Amino acid sequence: MAKKSWLERDKKKAATVKKYAVLRAELKAKGDYAALAKLPKNASPVRMVNRCSISGRRRAFIRKFGLSRLTFRELALNGQIPGVTKASW
Repeated sequence: MAKKSWLERDKKKAATVKKYAVLRAELKAKGDYAALAKLPKNASPVRMVNRCSISGRRRAFIRKFGLSRLTFRELALNGQIPGVTKASW
């Protein structure tokens, strides 16, 4: 489980990205890169981090399911993810 401080930091980044999204789009359309550079660093969506929705782990993130590989494996083996079965041949 990720530390609560990391999860809260990511929530704060997400709020900042959402707050400045319209302004960033306008400035990029105008080509005003000087004003764009004056916005907060965390206003850029590139700084967002994909995290597991259950454990908060950022590494080995499976985008399709929104889970880390460890959480995905546990849930898949328990049959809690619809349409996912263990391979056997």
